[in-house]
Amino acid sequence: MSTETKKWLRFRHAGTTGFGTLTASEISVHEGEMFGRNAATGRTLALPEVELLAPCAPSKIVALWNNFHALAAKLNQPEPPEPLYLLKATTTITTPGAVIRRPSYYEGKTTYEGELGIVIGKTCARVSPDEADGFIFGYTCVNDITANDILTSDPSFPQWARAKGIDDYGPFGPVISTGLDPAKLTVRTILNGAERQNYPISDMIFSAQALVSKISHDMTLLPGDLIAVGTSVGVGVMKEPVNIVTVAIDGIGELTNEFRL
Repeated sequence: MSTETKKWLRFRHAGTTGFGTLTASEISVHEGEMFGRNAATGRTLALPEVELLAPCAPSKIVALWNNFHALAAKLNQPEPPEPLYLLKATTTITTPGAVIRRPSYYEGKTTYEGELGIVIGKTCARVSPDEADGFIFGYTCVNDITANDILTSDPSFPQWARAKGIDDYGPFGPVISTGLDPAKLTVRTILNGAERQNYPISDMIFSAQALVSKISHDMTLLPGDLIAVGTSVGVGVMKEPVNIVTVAIDGIGELTNEFRL
């Protein structure tokens, strides 16, 4: 929606929640609405002064499956004729830097999935791919954490919503960047200091614009809604007692969280 490159974020400071844009060293505080009319107040805050929050509060999180040519080939899966997706609970949202813990009742495998996220900027229903950019506010980093053994535990019903819907299993941020061409972006995921994923968004089966268009024909997308575009090769299990996971996308930044078994 915006052709100007800015990095938007939300924060908590002195007991109140605010939003603004990130410069090299500080936050320019804004008033109004991130997805509506807003203006800089002239006030600035240093990053160490604030607690970063998830950069928006989606009404829903749409998460794609099998949306990269390379992963489909590796898994020997046919490329889908239309987007395959699930809805991820909004209670999976947590803050950049948060410590995420595996539930006490679950002892199975848990994987990281570094992804690009599309953030919707205005109400979007039944739009064409050519119109989609006008409804996209910007892009963010997503870690679509998955409890794999829950997913496949019942042979009669793949439990996508439950496996990906555990509290705190959907961190994203730390910012929403505007004015980017998603097809030029690369997603990297670093686990405990070792790069595990490095793949181009240009390899998507359905582009960002195609996803917004097709999903908007199924359901109305609202300002702040998040579409996690799916992941590619390199997904892996977090095996250490403490796992530091960073999803890095040039032009957006780095989302780092700690996952504890």
